[in-house]
Amino acid sequence: GDDNSGRKVITFSCCRMPPSHQLNHTRLLEYLKYTLDQYVENDYTVVYFHYGLKSLNKPSLKWLQTAYKEFDRKYVAKIFILPSMLFNSLLTISFSFPRYKKNLKALYVVHPTNFIKILWNIFKPLISHKFGKKVTYLNYLSDLREHLKYDQLNIPQEVIRHDENLRRKQKGKLPPVVKVPPPRPPLPTQQFGVSLQYIKDKNKDELIPPVMKETVSYLKRRGLRVEGLFRRSANIQTIKDVQKLYNQGKSVNFDDYHDIHIPAVILKTFLRELPQPLLTFECYDHVLGITSVESSLRVTRCKQIIQGLPEHNYVVLKYLICFLHMVSQESIYNRMTASSLACVFGLNLIWPSKGTVSLSALVPLNLFTELLIDFYMNIFNARTVLGE
Repeated sequence: GDDNSGRKVITFSCCRMPPSHQLNHTRLLEYLKYTLDQYVENDYTVVYFHYGLKSLNKPSLKWLQTAYKEFDRKYVAKIFILPSMLFNSLLTISFSFPRYKKNLKALYVVHPTNFIKILWNIFKPLISHKFGKKVTYLNYLSDLREHLKYDQLNIPQEVIRHDENLRRKQKGKLPPVVKVPPPRPPLPTQQFGVSLQYIKDKNKDELIPPVMKETVSYLKRRGLRVEGLFRRSANIQTIKDVQKLYNQGKSVNFDDYHDIHIPAVILKTFLRELPQPLLTFECYDHVLGITSVESSLRVTRCKQIIQGLPEHNYVVLKYLICFLHMVSQESIYNRMTASSLACVFGLNLIWPSKGTVSLSALVPLNLFTELLIDFYMNIFNARTVLGE
């Protein structure tokens, strides 16, 4: 899922760890590295579900030492998610790697024990202040809603039941069911969280939503050669303020914010908050099948899938990919190749109608997006839409 700043979220659930004698720890280490590789080049967040860590499923100290040797500087600041001696790992990172990778933006420790809290308070003066600010304790699952898109998380039932038990013990009974008021109708000027058709109807049948047109136009003028464009996050409150301005139909001048990453985050946020992904739910399985297509035929297959999109989606996608192709052409300056951009935008262009994107789906989703960017001229040259 994503947090409220659009950063990817990596979760680790201790209750999913099998007994140590049943686990192939070498494969676990490779799996951790593979998982982190999908995200760590961009800003990201970690959620650590501590419940379920017991003496039975704790890896040995010897394995932890092996893990430290395996993880190079690319993974530093991520090792703490190893499910044993959590804060010992934190201390090792702070002392051994004073300039650890900065793309980790937040670590949420859910259901921390008193022992962890005491240990943290003892060693907090010894851990870098910058890293310490990234750690947040959350006693209940509901606290996560303030920081990220809770409904996107795949939380184990064991953790949910544990959370209910904690609340029952605190209050003597389960918390009352909170009645959620019906959603308010969108404003006529709404840009975020509404369909492309809604925006078109409210903007004189313009096919390209105003927020897309303005962010892309600004980034073309000011951001094409900015290193790490689309990889960095921006101030959460500022993003919310800009969204509010757009939703109220007010003008936005990105020069006022003195941060090129704000329009970049706004563009990603707009795509992510569409009720249906730009590539549509119907295309999800087709996109996943791209890896089973022979390499020489993949561009042709991409073209076939894109040709099947609704007219409006096609026009907006073409507009976006044309811009991302331009960004990739400046990769010698901005370091954002088609592959890098695909890692950022893949999950903002398509997701399943139910549940979350599985780890195995990341490869085909990113590959499909990379092909769209790399072969933009070939893929989008066969269809002309009136009013485009």
